[in-house]
Amino acid sequence: MTPIAHYPIGTPGQPWGPAEVEQWRARQVRQRSYADDVLAPLRQLGTPLEVFQYGEVAYGSERYPLMAVRTGAWQPGLPGVLVTGGVHGYETSGVLGALQFLGEHAQAYAGRVNLLVAPCVSPWAWERIHRWNFDAIDPNRSFREPGPSQKPAAQESAALMQLVAPWRGQFAAHIDLHETTDTDESEYRPALAARDGKPFEPGTIPDGFYLVDDTENPQPAFQRAIIDAVQQVTHIAPADDRGEIIGTPVVDHGVIRYRFSEWGLCASVSGARCTTTTEVYPDSPRATPGQCNAAQVAAVRAAIGFVLGQA
Repeated sequence: MTPIAHYPIGTPGQPWGPAEVEQWRARQVRQRSYADDVLAPLRQLGTPLEVFQYGEVAYGSERYPLMAVRTGAWQPGLPGVLVTGGVHGYETSGVLGALQFLGEHAQAYAGRVNLLVAPCVSPWAWERIHRWNFDAIDPNRSFREPGPSQKPAAQESAALMQLVAPWRGQFAAHIDLHETTDTDESEYRPALAARDGKPFEPGTIPDGFYLVDDTENPQPAFQRAIIDAVQQVTHIAPADDRGEIIGTPVVDHGVIRYRFSEWGLCASVSGARCTTTTEVYPDSPRATPGQCNAAQVAAVRAAIGFVLGQA
């Protein structure tokens, strides 16, 4: 992994305009199929799971139905659990782990929790294996209602916010499935710096699974229950010699904290009592793709188990 000295689009120190965004977009090549990878497995799910369309992403002539799965109508008195994957389309195990959970475990929670799963929030980016959407926007900085001087939310983020809105504040837990990859350092962070006209400052990628808790609503017992489950499947990222993971202080084994609402992160969308963002490391020589998917499944099951144990 060798960071590039200068991203090949734009002028150093100058934010991108429409021409640079178009140059970036022209470089994005469709590499996999949302229809085959996501829509087809969803069609195979049986009762009592209900698969439904909650929106559509439209970019030019391309249309992507946004799909979610639930365990029937919302039942008052049962805890709500939201699971989201594929907010960043290139983070493969977030999508495949959500689909694996749906196929192997979700039916068992019918009648026990109000389960809502959006397995692939960003289908255009899934097909291009990219972090950003068609407009070079990171959906995971766009989960906020736009103010007078702010741009509208990304299509993907706006659709999910609309889906969740009727039950916002009624969820006991929300687990958002992500990955931290080597390409974060070699491609996406250099692209971000170039897009925003800022210098690129190299960092390091942690080897292992970790969680991001909410600075404004820390839930250490919830995070610890997930870490305990996942470490049975794959290794947990250690703190570096500064006691940090990706430049953020470690507050517990494999746990850091971000300001979810302030940053417009997906994990803020539900208003849940317990929230977390998983981060799997798929480029580790110590983890297989199957382990990465299984780690996401273990995290979801641990989150639901914690909620049921607290109910």
